Amino acid sequence: MSKLHRLAGTLSAGNDPVLLTPDDAGWTYTGLRVLRLAAGASRTVHTGDFEAFVLPLSGSCTVRVDGLTFELTGRETVFTRVTDFAYVPRDAVVELSTVDGLEVALPMARCTRRLAPKYGPAEQVPVEVRGAGPATRQVNSFGVPGIWDHADKLNACELITPDGNWSSYPPHKHDEATDCEVINEEIYYFRIADRDGITPSSTGFGLHRTYTADGSLDENVAVRDGDVFLVPHGYHGPCMAAPGYPMYYLNVLAGPASERSMSFCDDPAHAWVRSHWADEPLDPRCPVTSHEGRLA
Repeated sequence: MSKLHRLAGTLSAGNDPVLLTPDDAGWTYTGLRVLRLAAGASRTVHTGDFEAFVLPLSGSCTVRVDGLTFELTGRETVFTRVTDFAYVPRDAVVELSTVDGLEVALPMARCTRRLAPKYGPAEQVPVEVRGAGPATRQVNSFGVPGIWDHADKLNACELITPDGNWSSYPPHKHDEATDCEVINEEIYYFRIADRDGITPSSTGFGLHRTYTADGSLDENVAVRDGDVFLVPHGYHGPCMAAPGYPMYYLNVLAGPASERSMSFCDDPAHAWVRSHWADEPLDPRCPVTSHEGRLA
């Protein structure tokens, strides 16, 4: 098995589906936790030297941190709604509690500055439709620079790719400090819907590619619900949702630059594809969701 492709269950910690630190990944900044709380349960998280977003994947929760309380209205699954979220700082004690049960992602980044906690309402999350034709996808830009500037190192966004479509395309990279790109370590956390298009399930699958121009890295993997893929360097993309099985992924990025950025460079061999999108219709299935619920 690839060291970059972490299969569902291989990063679990007790009942929690994912515990991935930068040390586990073999890099410096970027990490991810996915916690699972039963109905009526509460959980205390110590952030240490990491800032994080609290992002409900299913269910709603209350977040208490630094004497503040945020009520996060969540969702049934990642395929049903854009969710509320919260930013929590490093060196914090965070209490999470839920009435009906919760699965929550904590995308995180090692950082130096301690900022105040902050609430992010779902209705203020920009929902973008990118690409065209079979490369049409939805992007929920909840934690990206220029939209959410309240973070030191952490960048994050969500993507929904309708079944049969391609995303993270053209392939792109961000592993050098140039006029085109910045250095970012990146995590892909995948959820794959079953045939109903809503319920995450291990039945479906998708494909993901990461590679370098010199061929020293060349990963082509089948991804299933709950898998994680690490991108330390190189071009990544496409992600392909198999027909019948919509794909979601959470992207988490952080790096050494003094200013947060998600700048990237396309693979020159495939960059021409973007110029053709202007003449292609958008897939009418996008956007799939909004803060009000499912649209497609």
